Amino acid sequence: MTETSKITRRVALAGLTTALTAPAFRPSFAQAAPIKVGVLHSLSGTMAISETALRDTVLMMVEAQNAKGGLLGRRLEAVVVDPASNWPLFAEKARELLQVHKVDVTFGCWTSVSRKSVLPVFEELNGMLFYPVQYEGEEESKNIFYTGAAPNQQAIPAVEYLLGPDGGEAKRIVLLGTDYVYPRTTNRILRGFLNSKGITDADIMEEYTPFGHSDWQGIVARVKRFAGEGKKTAIVSTINGDANVPFYRELGNQGIKAEDIPSVAFSVGEEELAGIDTRPLVGHLAAWNYFMSVQSPANTEFKALWQAYIKNPRRVTNDPMEATYTGFNMWAQGVAKAGTTAVDAVRPAVIGQTFAAPAGYTETMLPNHHLSKPVMIGEIQADGQFNIVYKTPEVVPAENWSRFIPENANRRRG
Repeated sequence: MTETSKITRRVALAGLTTALTAPAFRPSFAQAAPIKVGVLHSLSGTMAISETALRDTVLMMVEAQNAKGGLLGRRLEAVVVDPASNWPLFAEKARELLQVHKVDVTFGCWTSVSRKSVLPVFEELNGMLFYPVQYEGEEESKNIFYTGAAPNQQAIPAVEYLLGPDGGEAKRIVLLGTDYVYPRTTNRILRGFLNSKGITDADIMEEYTPFGHSDWQGIVARVKRFAGEGKKTAIVSTINGDANVPFYRELGNQGIKAEDIPSVAFSVGEEELAGIDTRPLVGHLAAWNYFMSVQSPANTEFKALWQAYIKNPRRVTNDPMEATYTGFNMWAQGVAKAGTTAVDAVRPAVIGQTFAAPAGYTETMLPNHHLSKPVMIGEIQADGQFNIVYKTPEVVPAENWSRFIPENANRRRG
């Protein structure tokens, strides 16, 4: 064999060895079809004050996941729509995400009326929605994962706190809410709970106002009269959206201080307080499952990720953002476990997922598509943050069917 022939043979063998040992061909990150992530939050209208930050949270998570190599070797692509605080439009936009854009998952909604608007669309088209806000319960869908609080993880513990010595031992309760399903159903549950504690209907005041309500002078005056009838009184607020700004302003205008008539809110967090002079509100309460002031390594990481993305030190974190972040991570873990984005495969893979949440607790996705979560109560501070005055020692499993709704007597609750 000539020297040239030997060289040719060595080159051929080397090529064969390389072919045998090289990994199978996979499309590059850029070539693979993207995983589409729907974002269904109001960016205009009365709920934009709350929901815009949730849009930003999903975009942050998409960017962060792509920086880690995406999922299943594929890039994530956000598809953002604006249902504009218009409840029928939520259903239209949900259908657009699923049928036109063919998203693999959707993160969205704040109000229960928006969630109920889109629920039949997700069930009809077998989509997957992660819903990140506290709500009234009384629902369970195989197409929705509920990462906010059920009533036993927020509303009931908050009112129990108001009735106890640390919360002022209230004997009368004012239920103020926006006029839609979440406040009305939550207050039905709370009325049953209060009655079980010996507080009669005569000691419960209940009023509702439309979305975007701005004239609170008369209602706050009636609250003062109700509280002036000789029994310690507290306010429970299920007011949603930008109506909270004039409501809190009016509390300050009429001199209602926390030591006289404490109020606890279920839909007011750091984002809503950013637009209010909080000095007259110091000591009033909010009940959530997370506050920005939580001290935990996971929260330090969450806040650092947020600031690196948003690049604005005035932008805060809050509970629904944390629930979005936790839900996104559980979905990503489910996709990785399933090895696909197909809804029917991801659904069972998400159940049982755990995540060390920024709240400082490890949360678990339960078979009822709700999370185990801690309960926290915080006092408003002058800087718009919350001082945590109460938190549960362990996570609380969600009961999406309340024991204080009589027709739920035979339902499972976890």
